[in-house]
Amino acid sequence: MKRSAAPFFALALGITWTLQLPAVLAKHGVIAGPAERFLPLMGLGALGPMLAAIILSAREGGRAEVRALFRPLAQYDVKARWYAVALLLPGSLLVLALATYTLVTGRSAGPWLYPPIEPERIAAMVMFPLGEEIGWRGYAQPRLLERRGALATSGIIGVFWGLWHVMMFDVSGVSPGAMLESLPMFLAGSVLFSWLWARTGGSLLLAVLLHVGTHLNNSARALPANPVPATAHTIAYVLFALALIALDRRTFGGHTER
Repeated sequence: MKRSAAPFFALALGITWTLQLPAVLAKHGVIAGPAERFLPLMGLGALGPMLAAIILSAREGGRAEVRALFRPLAQYDVKARWYAVALLLPGSLLVLALATYTLVTGRSAGPWLYPPIEPERIAAMVMFPLGEEIGWRGYAQPRLLERRGALATSGIIGVFWGLWHVMMFDVSGVSPGAMLESLPMFLAGSVLFSWLWARTGGSLLLAVLLHVGTHLNNSARALPANPVPATAHTIAYVLFALALIALDRRTFGGHTER
């Protein structure tokens, strides 16, 4: 029987947005106190996709289904090059994009590297990938693939992945326009995740490491002061995703009924 991912998306967004709403309300003066007072709840909200996946897995099949959800995290027996791709490709796309921007325009784009130096960013680099990918790629991806092809699956996850970030972006001072402009990044990034997930036999571990790679050199850290790195990074992601769709027909060659 084909399984639906719709309850997951509703629950994941519901958990995250509920926990992060107080910080948004404080930022806009609806409730008293600085938004920073609610940062612990913001952090817990990052676990929304994982919590939703655990709750729904337990409802579907009890402890056995929860164990099955986490089992791909131990799927480490893949070729070494995929570990390098996961950890280095996202940041390399940013460096390449900014180098191209500087060469073409003759203007500085600011720093090319945005590593996680502060303790809270290092903690986020560990917590966010686990909290998100156990849901996005561990739970939603295989269920969507039962009904759709890899490209449609990437698009659906990409849209909800972008929506999931709305409150975090708002608290960080990202404008609504910049949030909308970030959607192509999430859509293209989701194609990249689908590609790596397929090429590593559904390894959730590699999906988590790819997400870690996005934090190793994160262009979003330049926002809202300098939009150039995020814009250039988005263009690089989109071009890379289009190349994957065009060239990797084994992964994106259409929907095969399962």
